[in-house]
Amino acid sequence: MKLNNKYIIGAAIISLLISTSCVDDMNVDPNRPSSVPTTTLITSSEKLLIDNIRNENISLRGSMLFVQYFAQNSYTSQSRYDIPFSYSDDYWQDTYSVLNNLQDVIKLNTNPDTRDIAAANGVGRNTTQIAISRILKTYAFYSLTDVFGNIPYQSYGSNDPDFQALQQDPDNITPKYASQEKIYTDMLNELKAAGDTLLRYNTEKTFGAADIIYKGSNDKWAKFANSLRLRLATRLKAKNPALYKEHFDDAINKGVFTGNSDNAVFAYSTASPNEAPLYRATIPVNRTDFAVSDVFMRLLKGENSALPIVDPRLPIYASASSATKEYTGLPYGLTEAEAGKFAVTNVSLPGAVINAANYAEVLLEYSEVQFLISEYKGWSQAEYEAGVQASLDKWGVSAADAATYIAALPVANQENVLNQKYIALYTQGLEAWSDYRRTGYPNFLLNKGDVNFQGKIGNVEITYIFSPLFGDGGVPSRLYYPIKEQNVNKANYQQAIADQGNDRIETTLWVFRK
Repeated sequence: MKLNNKYIIGAAIISLLISTSCVDDMNVDPNRPSSVPTTTLITSSEKLLIDNIRNENISLRGSMLFVQYFAQNSYTSQSRYDIPFSYSDDYWQDTYSVLNNLQDVIKLNTNPDTRDIAAANGVGRNTTQIAISRILKTYAFYSLTDVFGNIPYQSYGSNDPDFQALQQDPDNITPKYASQEKIYTDMLNELKAAGDTLLRYNTEKTFGAADIIYKGSNDKWAKFANSLRLRLATRLKAKNPALYKEHFDDAINKGVFTGNSDNAVFAYSTASPNEAPLYRATIPVNRTDFAVSDVFMRLLKGENSALPIVDPRLPIYASASSATKEYTGLPYGLTEAEAGKFAVTNVSLPGAVINAANYAEVLLEYSEVQFLISEYKGWSQAEYEAGVQASLDKWGVSAADAATYIAALPVANQENVLNQKYIALYTQGLEAWSDYRRTGYPNFLLNKGDVNFQGKIGNVEITYIFSPLFGDGGVPSRLYYPIKEQNVNKANYQQAIADQGNDRIETTLWVFRK
């Protein structure tokens, strides 16, 4: 696989009509990046990045199942961890395509022949265009390394011989894989440098309406960079406590999210083909593949002893079943024959807000920042409640219902804070999966041999047992490397698995090892 294939999206002519912005010309020459406006590249990069992280295969049939937010009504093999290699191939290739586009934004803003053109017409300084691109590159690399482990990686201006992912040589199809330890350390430094740059120009704008996430606000991008540092630094809490503290303290001092208005979100459109991923996967094709899982439903309904209170987000997160008008979860991890015994009209599908065409997918939000600070402070009560409140506010829960719910919460501790974080991360499957692998919470997810249904179907008493098809019986720890990498970049692929363990879904990644 050639990592430097550029503008795959350009050849396809994607018409972006998201929010108030659009891309007017996606017919670009992949061999002449100087002819591509940086606004075109940033719009397409943001969209394709979120499309990829939340796509049907890697999210809906991957991480959203792994953390048991969703269960499958049909074609249930992914919830039993039979993950096709094609999922990895597509996710890998599409993410590196995004990374190459972002790298070209940086090139256009550093090349003496193009930097003045790149910064013309009020698009923003060269330095701030580069800074925002570095933040998005970090987000893309984080989304890769948390799925696979060691990967080809590159940071801005680095001469590290292990960082070869986006080399100038277009014929470099065999880049080295960098270790997760080096990647995480460098990603934190990238976010710090980019955030510092944007803080210096925090009253200015960059990219304008072409920036779907923040509409050009340097100030919000700086807060996002620092807030993302909290997430990534917390991964290193046990691995490198000093680095965790260094970045956490510095990010807090420089400014993180202070409310939901700071949330990093990508709002989709009601206009085809720019609808949100879940909508595209289900509504236009009249499919009902994904229901809210019984595991998650029981938590929201207060039927789990870990949190025996009804969650006011329930009617937002889920729809009442069309037949019974009740909120009923679908048992997780059924075989196809077992799933066929549960009529789709009798279970709850994702809520209308979640499944809207113009749903705003979240990259990072204020509630998570508060939960991270609570953890940093030893599971503090104030930030725990603030995180819950922020999530309730975001979803439009009334003030009275929010106050009642928060008053009934169990006291802050590791389990309770992380359970609330899990609830708040609904729809953000990758991050919920990463947090589970880091912490082991929530600790009630089903494992091999657990009963996933016990009750009557018709007049017959039935017991079903969760039986994964692959892995060690628990939630997958990673996905397989792409087949293309195994064939084309064989030596570096083999070195990666020698360094981190067999290319299996049960191999624990470095950053999540206890």
